Amino acid sequence: MNQLFQIFKVGSAEALKISASPDKSHQHDYEELVIGMEGQLEHFIDFKNSVMDAPLVSFVTKGKVHRAIPKLKNGKCEMWVLRFKSEFIPEITFQLYANYHNHAMLKLTDDYCFKRLTTICEIIQREMQQENPDLSVVRHLLTALFIMIESERNKISPQEEGGLNHSQNTTLQSFLQILEENYHRPVGVEFYAEKLFMSARNLNLICKNILQQTVSEIIETRKLIEAKNQLTYSDKNISEIGFDLGYNEKAYFTNVFKKRTGQTPSEFREEMKKLFS
Repeated sequence: MNQLFQIFKVGSAEALKISASPDKSHQHDYEELVIGMEGQLEHFIDFKNSVMDAPLVSFVTKGKVHRAIPKLKNGKCEMWVLRFKSEFIPEITFQLYANYHNHAMLKLTDDYCFKRLTTICEIIQREMQQENPDLSVVRHLLTALFIMIESERNKISPQEEGGLNHSQNTTLQSFLQILEENYHRPVGVEFYAEKLFMSARNLNLICKNILQQTVSEIIETRKLIEAKNQLTYSDKNISEIGFDLGYNEKAYFTNVFKKRTGQTPSEFREEMKKLFS
């Protein structure tokens, strides 16, 4: 996906097409939120297949192997699909990873609270249909959408998983919380493993098992998200941004950034200026 943000609606006709020839399980380089008002969603994720009736919410983090198939229920299907790059709402992206990594699907009730979600989606779509949509407005609306979803999740209070899976989920959430406080420092896997009183090997195994990324990749991803955030929304120069994130050499920061994104920091900043102008 080349854009920072996309929104579209899947109706009954499109759902029939997708169901007739579904995609294979895949990964993508963006985050995806589905809000289902009518129909069903068959979802293969975390190597499990499940079917849930609307109203529902599904969130798939970047890099997750999954396959989602919208289906008709009582002859109807209507779902909002929102796709966005991690750097679009960097302040909450890793919180989303922690909240949704072990439960991508959430069943909701068709009440006032759910209707608020669909109303926000309609407002976002109308903004995106403008000749020059204000992406800063869309960012705030998307953040509000996730806050409302999390409020509904807290009301439902899903039953905790037991055993090893629960232990791994708790470890990952603790790691992401520590990462959020320290990602700007020049520290590596051993630092985080020591904070969690475990070996670097075991921490890597947990991260690979849940997020399909090594600890180093997750650290670098978090740094990259913040780098993109500062390149887009601050006036700091490239060296300052790199230094803020623990890169003492501008050249090294530039090389890491280009290796991961295909662009230099300057090229990315120029592209964002054009998008937001």
